[in-house]
Amino acid sequence: MAIFRELPVIESPARLPARPESARPLSPSKAAKILATRKPEWLKIRPPGGDAYTQIKGLLREKKLHTVCEEAHCPNVSECWASGTATFMLGGDTCTRACRFCAVKTARIPPPLDPEEPFHVAESIAALGLHYVVLTSVDRDDLKDGGAGHFAATIREIKRLNSKLIVEALVPDFRGDLEAIQTIVDSGLDVYAHNIETIESLQYRVRDPRAGYHQSLGTLRAAKNYAQSIGRPLFTKSAIMLGLGESEVELETAFEDLRSYDVDVLTLGQYLRPSLQHLPVEKYWSPEEFEVLGKKAESMGFLYVASGPMVRSSYKAGEFFIQGVIEKRSAKIE
Repeated sequence: MAIFRELPVIESPARLPARPESARPLSPSKAAKILATRKPEWLKIRPPGGDAYTQIKGLLREKKLHTVCEEAHCPNVSECWASGTATFMLGGDTCTRACRFCAVKTARIPPPLDPEEPFHVAESIAALGLHYVVLTSVDRDDLKDGGAGHFAATIREIKRLNSKLIVEALVPDFRGDLEAIQTIVDSGLDVYAHNIETIESLQYRVRDPRAGYHQSLGTLRAAKNYAQSIGRPLFTKSAIMLGLGESEVELETAFEDLRSYDVDVLTLGQYLRPSLQHLPVEKYWSPEEFEVLGKKAESMGFLYVASGPMVRSSYKAGEFFIQGVIEKRSAKIE
């Protein structure tokens, strides 16, 4: 299809900016020598707990399922689980990539996929009685399709059990594989999410070398264009972490890039260092600064922007907004 021939999924060397020392990869040993800075008051996090948290954690262990809430040390895990929501992580708990911000385990060849996982995830979601579910996964570059078929099978099973359930898929870039993107869109999901994570000049420092700014943007546009070509409505969504050395001007450029690729929803949150082996925090952006950035992004035409220190890509306020839009649209069709 023509839309795919136009897709710039491979990052062009000519467009890569010069890389100063601050934009180059930082080894775990060097990172460990950089002491952690004191967190401001607005980032104080309570340890997870409560009846709902315990119940969901027990169900996940029983079904041998993983959530990004736990694996990525999300600071909102108690709040989200208390409201009965969770982001399920497919394909196991071991990633083939080694992004310098991420707490998820890595290996060149992770354990094989569990063929029963799509059914277990769908059953667990049904047991929780959710109305909006977020699925994500580790990167599985060891698989020919990057795990897209496994992802799609899970979405189809969820929709089979409850066709009205809204499904958001926070997917890898699949290394720009257009067939993998099509597979995800064809599964019947409602929101196609993929995170660019940071500004263009910091991609090499923050993300695994197999990732790329333009590759990520290209996959988001490909998903939207393909959905439109087959007559399916689809929202696209992305997220940026703050505190890795970016400037406000560079963030605004990233916002403009996302809008030029027709991304509908944006989330902005503070990067928190998972361990001393990970990238240090360069700056803690204040709630007031997040508010200013959020308004700036909204002025560029995003359908919805969630911006705050504790906001993450799977953020329930944004999910409730999208759920409302989809439900209103469905009501008009009916």
